[in-house]
Amino acid sequence: MQRKKLLISVGIAAVALLGVSLGSRHYFQTHFNRHVTINGINVGGLTAAQAYEKVSQTKLTNRVYLNGKLVFDGHDQQPVFAKDAKQTVARQLQKQATWFPSRQPHAYTLPLQMDQAALRADMKATLHHQLGQLNGNKRLPVDAKAVWHANRVTVTPAKHGTAYDEAKVMAALLRHQNEPTIKLTAKVQQPLEADSPTVKKAVAALKKLNNGQVTYQVAGHPVKVKASQVIDKATYQAGKYHFTPVKEAAVIKQLNAKYATLGKKFKFTTHAGNTITTTADGDYGWKIMASRAATTIGQAIVTGRTQVDAKADIYGQGYDTRGLGYGVTKNDGLGDTYAEVSIADQHAWFYRDGKLVASADVVTGKHSSGDDTPKGVWYVMYQQMHTTLRGTGDDGKPYASPVTYWTPFTLSGCGFHDASWRKNWSKTAYLTDGSNGCVNMHPADAGVAFKALSNKEPVIVY
Repeated sequence: MQRKKLLISVGIAAVALLGVSLGSRHYFQTHFNRHVTINGINVGGLTAAQAYEKVSQTKLTNRVYLNGKLVFDGHDQQPVFAKDAKQTVARQLQKQATWFPSRQPHAYTLPLQMDQAALRADMKATLHHQLGQLNGNKRLPVDAKAVWHANRVTVTPAKHGTAYDEAKVMAALLRHQNEPTIKLTAKVQQPLEADSPTVKKAVAALKKLNNGQVTYQVAGHPVKVKASQVIDKATYQAGKYHFTPVKEAAVIKQLNAKYATLGKKFKFTTHAGNTITTTADGDYGWKIMASRAATTIGQAIVTGRTQVDAKADIYGQGYDTRGLGYGVTKNDGLGDTYAEVSIADQHAWFYRDGKLVASADVVTGKHSSGDDTPKGVWYVMYQQMHTTLRGTGDDGKPYASPVTYWTPFTLSGCGFHDASWRKNWSKTAYLTDGSNGCVNMHPADAGVAFKALSNKEPVIVY
């Protein structure tokens, strides 16, 4: 009998508990929990309809407080929401619904359907001005920083400041812009600490430079170059390396000494088959620009490339400063298309693809007056027909000489041209009756030579 009564009591209690549970579930499925806000307005304990009513009837004061101080006071407005705003609130209710009371906070937003662009721009401008005044005499923090130098990574510690974090305040303004009254708190801006994941990641990335190297192709010659040879200092931020190249990298000087041709003497095989050494004068050739090369190689290393060519890093001098003859291996870097001028023989030879295509007697610069055609390796700057050469003669008087064919090869004004006015074509004419530095040619030969020449080909004078 007692057992039966006990079972009945338990059953009644279970039914009651179930009823309470179902009632609780129904309530919290149809009412917001206590710590829920929409546009900063507490809607705890309200149904979706009641919550919408409360939010829609709460005027926008358009006031902004910063650390408790009113910094912006706009006109009051009645909020206007989209047509489906009620459905949005209903969905928000379902998102936070629980079986039992919950203290979990939820902050929902119901977007305004009204033009607030000008108002919000004024808010931002005013807030920016206020923060500027507050930070006027305050000290900015300095982030901890990892720096790579000479295969070693050092981390400078962070320095704390006193300035407010404007970026976070502005972000908070954006988050709370739909609230009737906006209350913001400005906090001191915190620096990036040395033990932060960001700095640790930078340290790990920078240590990889210790083994960084790339193959630098110099006119067909592969050269291994290490990061420490071309990178002075490096940092790592936002997933990218930033570095300062070595200004005058010793490795580039070594490569220039070994492979570059600008300002060097050439081993040249003459028309007669003799090998001579030219003077180091002349504008023909190329050289590696140290500062540009260090940047090129450094960039290749930090981006993970395995090789890079020096072609983009070379320079020259004279009319074309991009450098000439890079990659040319024949004839000690002169190639097989060139013009050859012998002062002693007073003769010129013109070669194309290794074959002699023209040859002629010439008269070079006047030796007795010091107007010798300059020896060395030069190059054809450009070609021009029917022009007038102007300058000053040995007597100090200006001259103007019309020519049909003009091919200059020095910036000082020396070049090949026809000389119809010349009477003395002897092999010794250049000694006392030579030109002002140009290579004079018979009118009958000048046209053939003009056609045999081409822009940028070397002109060897010896």
